[in-house]
Amino acid sequence: MSLKSTLHDLKEKYKGKKMAPAFNAIHTFLYTPNETTHSGGHVKGADDLKRTMNTVIMALVPVLLFSMFNAGYQHYAAVDAANGIIRKVSLFENFLTGENFWIGVIKVLPLLIVSYGVGLIVEFIFAVIKGHEVEEGYLVTGMLVPLIVPIDTPLWMLAIAVVFGVVIGKEVFGGTGMNILNPALTIRAFLFFAYPTWMSGDKVWVYDAVNMAGKPDAISGETILGYLAQGKVSEITYSVSDMFFGFIPGSVGETSTFLILLGGLFLIFSKIASWRIMVSAVIGALVMGVIFNGVVDAGWITETSKFYGLMSFTFWKHLIVGGLAFGIVYMATDPVTGSQTNKGKWFYGFFIGFISVMIRVFNPAYPEGVFLAILLMNVFAPTIDHYVIRGNVNKRLKRLKNATAVATGNKSEKLKAETV
Repeated sequence: MSLKSTLHDLKEKYKGKKMAPAFNAIHTFLYTPNETTHSGGHVKGADDLKRTMNTVIMALVPVLLFSMFNAGYQHYAAVDAANGIIRKVSLFENFLTGENFWIGVIKVLPLLIVSYGVGLIVEFIFAVIKGHEVEEGYLVTGMLVPLIVPIDTPLWMLAIAVVFGVVIGKEVFGGTGMNILNPALTIRAFLFFAYPTWMSGDKVWVYDAVNMAGKPDAISGETILGYLAQGKVSEITYSVSDMFFGFIPGSVGETSTFLILLGGLFLIFSKIASWRIMVSAVIGALVMGVIFNGVVDAGWITETSKFYGLMSFTFWKHLIVGGLAFGIVYMATDPVTGSQTNKGKWFYGFFIGFISVMIRVFNPAYPEGVFLAILLMNVFAPTIDHYVIRGNVNKRLKRLKNATAVATGNKSEKLKAETV
């Protein structure tokens, strides 16, 4: 008897029992459910919600693997700096090494295990209590959460945040498909406001940077945005290539713009994510960056200003540092919390990019603003869609009045319709 038939027999045995939702979630993780429609006309697709979520996870796997190597690389670069050695990245000599990957194993995998373990337990509990099927939305959230936190985030802290994010960010609204805020970003926001010293500063982005900070030549592990926020523009030693490919400190999986770009193209090609949101968010970020660069070039902001570092940062470089690219590709495009109309997606994405760069500049204490911008626009997404739909309805009413006036030969009605 095959594994599939055995699981099917167990499913029939436990049908209607209290633990059936939990068993069904495991049963359908790898196998397509055998339920089919028996009446009416239906359009049948080759995928379902679980398969869609798995596609997003596939787009995240390269980012996860890179982050594991980068975790080790940044650690040993800090060790070298403590001994007066400046390490230059070499892909095969000192980046794709076993010792770097081992650091990733012992630091990144536990974050992943806690994220999935705690989150799915909460999902299973709610499914059993409420008597509905386990919802697959957390499959992606569980992968996103470890990638948007600092490498040294305590596991107990992450567990508390995951419980908060799943319960408050999703289940209280009715579960997957009903939430108004992105659950992963809700978790990140909880961590930032509940434990700010662990989510910002110059000692949280590199593994064991706290223990190396006492040595006179040690690097602190500060991010590029952190240097800019403090006005330390001259101390940035990373090249544009380092920024683009991700050989820099930062949240676990947000550093490699190159791999994030590939993931975004994969999601667009598979029609999982909206290219309109991605493109408009990039345009919004560039516009805000150009405005700030113009302010500096006009001499309205001098080097003594606390805003100078980030305002003078070349506008297009905002896209290759921090979590902006990661947020645009994997979080702004969330089909549940984003705008649903095509025109609305352009407005929604534009303001995410625009506000992200604005927060970076005007919040020196925390120069990464993409998660706040996305959460803000999550709240306004329904309003954007409402006005887009209302506008379309008004246009059609206007055409209807005009057509009616033409058909009846009523010139006054036609003139009135054209002036509405």
